[in-house]
Amino acid sequence: MDTKERRKTACRIASGYLKPLYGFTLKKTGNLQDAEDLAQEICLKLYKALLVKDDIESMDKFVWTIAHNALANYYRGKSKTYYGNIDDLTEIMPSGEALPDEQVIADETIGKLQQEIAYLSKIQRKVVILYYYAGKKQNEIASILGIPCGTVKWHLSEAKNELKKGMERMRNASELKFNPIVFRTIGISGSAGTMGGPQNFLRSALSQNIAYAVYREAKTVNEIADCLGVSPVYVESEAELLEKYGYLIKKGGKYLTNFLIGEPSALINELKDKVNIEAAKLVGNELFDALAKSDLLDSEGLYYPDKDKNFLMWTLFFYIAAWSGEKLMEKSVSFEEAATIRPDGAQNITYAFVADDDERSKDSSYWFGPCWNANDDIFLWLIDTDWSERRVDFSYEQHVGRDLKLLKRFADGEKLSEDEYADMVQKGYIRKTGDGFEFAVVYIKNKETKNKLMAIGDHIKEKHYQTLEKLKSAYVKAVLDATPKHLHKMQKYGLQFMFHSDGAFLLRCAKELLANGRLKPPAAEQKRSLTTLLIRK
Repeated sequence: MDTKERRKTACRIASGYLKPLYGFTLKKTGNLQDAEDLAQEICLKLYKALLVKDDIESMDKFVWTIAHNALANYYRGKSKTYYGNIDDLTEIMPSGEALPDEQVIADETIGKLQQEIAYLSKIQRKVVILYYYAGKKQNEIASILGIPCGTVKWHLSEAKNELKKGMERMRNASELKFNPIVFRTIGISGSAGTMGGPQNFLRSALSQNIAYAVYREAKTVNEIADCLGVSPVYVESEAELLEKYGYLIKKGGKYLTNFLIGEPSALINELKDKVNIEAAKLVGNELFDALAKSDLLDSEGLYYPDKDKNFLMWTLFFYIAAWSGEKLMEKSVSFEEAATIRPDGAQNITYAFVADDDERSKDSSYWFGPCWNANDDIFLWLIDTDWSERRVDFSYEQHVGRDLKLLKRFADGEKLSEDEYADMVQKGYIRKTGDGFEFAVVYIKNKETKNKLMAIGDHIKEKHYQTLEKLKSAYVKAVLDATPKHLHKMQKYGLQFMFHSDGAFLLRCAKELLANGRLKPPAAEQKRSLTTLLIRK
């Protein structure tokens, strides 16, 4: 047998044992996470052993020997004391001999039956547990559940049929059982609600893999559980929570993901880099030079600390690059059409990105933004990067409203309290001077100055409009082709911002300008205030 065929066979055998092994480990550990980890560890050991062993007489004996020895190591590692009768104790004691076939089959059968109960509907599961485990009579069950006694009988009959079918079939294995995905980053376009951002809902490996399992194809709870190799009981409650807050949608008993998931794709990543690098070279350099030469940098309508033009351009360039040429943007999809209104008041489009295998153990380049907020008087815009201090997270919205009010009062020359001054300094908005305080960020003092600066970017974007449109066409097509149809509107909304406030374009501009020396790295003391802009309306 060649190496490729041997691996294929080993994978098939290991996959076939995963479900009974998970039932075994869950029963013995009583802990979902430990059971998942231990079952995967056993399967991995089995897979590796099958790659080198050719003389296995009984596969069942071989598998369960590995399982029992792994369980014994688990108890040693956890420093647990095992309480039970002598027959149970022999199951976890390491031994060179496998358990008798009859015992293995009995254990497997009981474990499989327990697993199959989890695949019943919620009401059937309740009926079975009350009848068989709690010893309740049918009329008592009817009273407890508030349903007719005849309905209880029907559910018991249906449950027996489903359990029998489940015991007779093998469920399909999935790569997610052995290789679950991990979200590298999770973000939003829009506002977080009172329950916080999506990281509070997509917080676990289970929730992330549930969403991934139904990204392209709607599935029932049982089908999701099959994909993940976990009990439907755990999937059911997690899926209900995700649906309640709009991260999943449910139609006809099946769930479907309701946010965008970006997956590693050599083609899309290559296209994305190519078009943004070319756009940065085409537009970025020209826009930087035009702004740097403008008399507006010395006008009364523009303030920046110490007249440091490098510090200024770290903010002004990226704002103009993001917001100029807005009239040229395709706006076929509005935010209101694409965003999800969630029960906690959030209105946003959620984005998650799956990590490459080599990204799971290291951080990638940090880039958050653009982020903007405003009241009737002040507009606040910023981005967080590897070159600035990190200031934006999902708690940002909780204090930005107060920040805007304080910024307006400071701009109007009002005296703030000591605590308010300290808070503004800590956040990098202002700094202490010899006899008072001054802005530590870039400040455009009036609408007229803003419009004149924006006109510089408008002119350059218009000049290169046709080239930019051709440049992005192949990338847009590739992204939409990779996006499930039901999420096209969400995806199209974000694609409208290419070469505008799209973070990938601005990041490529930053790298281009640093590489050719137009921008220089900021001083350490500037990072807290870097890439932050205030505009007076």
